[in-house]
Amino acid sequence: MTGDAAEWRPTAGLAALKRRAAMLAELRAFFAERSVLEVETPLLSAETTLDLHLEPLSSRVDAPGVERGRMYLQTSPELAMKRLLAAGSGSIYQVCKAFRGGERGRWHNPEFTILEWYRVGWDVHRLMREVAALIETLLAGSHRLEPAVYASYADLLRRHAGVDPYDASTEALRQAVEDTPSPVDTGGLDRDDLLSRLFGERVEPRFAPDRVTVVYDYPATQAAMAQLNVSDPRTAERFEAYVGEIELANGYGELCDPTEQRQRLERDLESRRRTGRPLPPVPSRFLAALESGLPSCAGVALGFDRLLGLALGAGSIEELISFPVERA
Repeated sequence: MTGDAAEWRPTAGLAALKRRAAMLAELRAFFAERSVLEVETPLLSAETTLDLHLEPLSSRVDAPGVERGRMYLQTSPELAMKRLLAAGSGSIYQVCKAFRGGERGRWHNPEFTILEWYRVGWDVHRLMREVAALIETLLAGSHRLEPAVYASYADLLRRHAGVDPYDASTEALRQAVEDTPSPVDTGGLDRDDLLSRLFGERVEPRFAPDRVTVVYDYPATQAAMAQLNVSDPRTAERFEAYVGEIELANGYGELCDPTEQRQRLERDLESRRRTGRPLPPVPSRFLAALESGLPSCAGVALGFDRLLGLALGAGSIEELISFPVERA
């Protein structure tokens, strides 16, 4: 059989497809037990994130009632889910497809499955514990995990890289990156790029493969849509959850201030303009929802395919999805 003739076949085996279905049932049972409402929001929308690290895919849409011809496949359901929160939905979750341009690799496909949920009235530390509980529950059939550990971003960099992310000079960070096992040209890297590179080289390899590691209090410059910590405004109410070196989830104490959110979005848009990146419109419906009042909440997005990969001991995303982009 030629290579072309074989392209109709799925890359995931039947065992992986069955495990995916079972895991989806398990996560729905997890949220049903906690009375979290499952919702659906549009995957195709006139609005999308302006995050500098994500590239939305877009399409011209010719349909009655469509005011803007260009619409976007969502990089995550975040904006629409927050509109539901502002409308009084209470705690909600969604498991759906998400789309990101420019992402293709061992664990990346332009189309993938994301799990996102929001807890109204919760602080970020309470949500961290629920994230660890969900991961442990879904991996219980394949992994014997030790109790989760929680550590701050700054403490981990001090311990494993010998630098303080707030006090170290940019030059000291450059030198630390150049001293890592995989040195790179640091000339074009800004401070956050250097910190991220250092974290990936010096810290993430230390995470144990038999437990969930939750990292919290990321620098304020990496806040994205998280609010800043009142006790230390150098840090944001943001966390990430790992098993071993595999990053699974990214969560926030959600920013509810519409003025601050608009300013961040406008800064992101200006950065996109300076670097010649595509310029989606400012998400006005999302901002209007924040103006009406987003309840205090914490939210998190989890890469479902990666979690499935851990459960199966897979070597790449091709083993987990029916048809990767090359066969879609």
